[in-house]
Amino acid sequence: MATHVPATVEDLYHVPDNRKAELVDGEVVLMSPTGDTPSRAASNVYLSLRDYERTGKAAGRAYADNTGFTVNLPHRGSFSPDASWYVGPRAGGKFLHGAPVFAVEVRSEGDYDREAEQAIVRKRHDYFAAGTQVVWDVDVLRDAVIRVYRSDDPDQATVYRRGQQADAVPALPDWRFPVDELFL
Repeated sequence: MATHVPATVEDLYHVPDNRKAELVDGEVVLMSPTGDTPSRAASNVYLSLRDYERTGKAAGRAYADNTGFTVNLPHRGSFSPDASWYVGPRAGGKFLHGAPVFAVEVRSEGDYDREAEQAIVRKRHDYFAAGTQVVWDVDVLRDAVIRVYRSDDPDQATVYRRGQQADAVPALPDWRFPVDELFL
């Protein structure tokens, strides 16, 4: 009888070709590369966060796509958001320990069916269980919106559209991001 040995965070360090992956339900879950518009949107959010970091107005640091954050949840061992803000110690070449206080997830082509929607909700709840304060669900391919979820009301989104500025309160109370900049 063969037994399945659950994957560990150590396994993430050895994912072939340094692909983006997360540890979920004891498995290394590979993530597909994304296309033009979602990638640019995530990059633009990160660049705005990086500019904000340089102001020194808030503790923490901005992180770009493919950064690993280790967590200790019953069915999740890591996150790799598309952009994020983290308050905690540096980790050198290792993954950061603990969840970011602010996480950005930008939808790709395959993120719109029923199964994908359920996975997005589960992941958002995992973020909050791990200590994230704000999660953005960014939709640049269909609705052109940023849905902002907060840990104090994890199923109710504030929706920001073109012409508006999204926020990440309470994680980053002084930072704002114009929705239009997703499409630059």
